[in-house]
Amino acid sequence: MAWDRNQMAQRAAKELEDGYTVNLGIGIPTLVANYIPDGKEVTLQSENGMLGIGPFPYPDEVDADLINAGKQTISQLPQSSYFDSAMSFSMIRGGHIDLTILGAMEVSESGDIANWMIPGKMIKGMGGAMDLVAGVKKIIVVMDHVSKGGDPKFKPECDLPLTGQNVVDMIITDLAVFHRKDHDSPFRLIELAPDVTEEEVAEKTTAKYEVALKEQTA
Repeated sequence: MAWDRNQMAQRAAKELEDGYTVNLGIGIPTLVANYIPDGKEVTLQSENGMLGIGPFPYPDEVDADLINAGKQTISQLPQSSYFDSAMSFSMIRGGHIDLTILGAMEVSESGDIANWMIPGKMIKGMGGAMDLVAGVKKIIVVMDHVSKGGDPKFKPECDLPLTGQNVVDMIITDLAVFHRKDHDSPFRLIELAPDVTEEEVAEKTTAKYEVALKEQTA
């Protein structure tokens, strides 16, 4: 059974470490804010100018002035701070963000990522993704394993315009988790979603990868 969006976000949240400053991209990554592990102090950053993001608010707690980079309403914390875009991107470009969790349309076997445009479709802008993949220490991609048309999204090379080259450290899809220890190493399949088989992942993946599955519990 494939993971749903919330389960994918929950799996990504397991990669958060105590003391991390983390940027969450638009889409599934924003859900990670709801699954910060107990006992871990993590500071979430949004490139539109907020440091210290809380979980999504309940309907009676919504403040329309508090939004993330995806224009979703969010909550603040006692330690939250606000700043302009220049300060925000100084944090990102200056290497002060430990981890970013992003969505993607394609990831290549060499760690390239394409997530900012599809030629021929309306483009709202590249956002902060190019800065994030260039300036952040660790990059995790959370995405569906295949496109709406059934085409693999983890593939030998990206066909869409690139956001960054050789930058992705981990891929979490609705079917599996891939990781590589450094940018000179291949991706390894390290985890499967419940009841998903190696064969199903292989059928829906054209990228080359190694298999290093650990014994899993339900």
